Amino acid sequence: MAARGKMVLGCILGVLICSSNLFTVSQGVWLNLPPTGTKCVSEEIHNNVVVLSDYVVVSDDHSHIPTISVKVTSPYGNTLHQTENVTHGQFAFTTHEAGNYLACFWVDGHVQGDVSVNIDWKTGIAAKDWDSVARKEKIEGVELELRKLEGAVEAIHENLLYLKTREAEMRSVSETTNTRIALFSVMSLGVCIAVSALQVWHLKHYFQKKKLI
Repeated sequence: MAARGKMVLGCILGVLICSSNLFTVSQGVWLNLPPTGTKCVSEEIHNNVVVLSDYVVVSDDHSHIPTISVKVTSPYGNTLHQTENVTHGQFAFTTHEAGNYLACFWVDGHVQGDVSVNIDWKTGIAAKDWDSVARKEKIEGVELELRKLEGAVEAIHENLLYLKTREAEMRSVSETTNTRIALFSVMSLGVCIAVSALQVWHLKHYFQKKKLI
């Protein structure tokens, strides 16, 4: 029993360490912007999710850092963030629409060669300021990691519910599409039969007029 207890405790600690690494490691996206044109990053996000992103232009020539423009839009085309002539910035918002959120970047003015931009995009539990939570609620160590793990479980549950809803919507659309296709096929068949009957009638009328039958 004691050995089993130690094993369970070791598993819990392992999960906590993994979850700690998961929340502390930040994965950035690199974009190479051409002198003309726009490049975008997107993510499908469900409703009521916190999004936080930092972006910065990275240049070897520190004496002249090119500036960029940024525009973030919701799935229905609402502008959530827009700025021009910046070398770095941040945007944060809570989603009110489920769907594909788009962040587009382009270079201001004329430059030679591509411009590199580093984007740190966080959503949901990863965007939460755990340092502020720890200070406000006076928690640390294992308790803080358990709170993070609880948040992760809630986020996974919400994602599963969102995927289930999307699956039901897609199934409904598929069934509606199949019904419409079947109706269109029947209508097409009816039109073909009607056209064929009309052609036969015209041929019969032609032959009778020419006294061939």
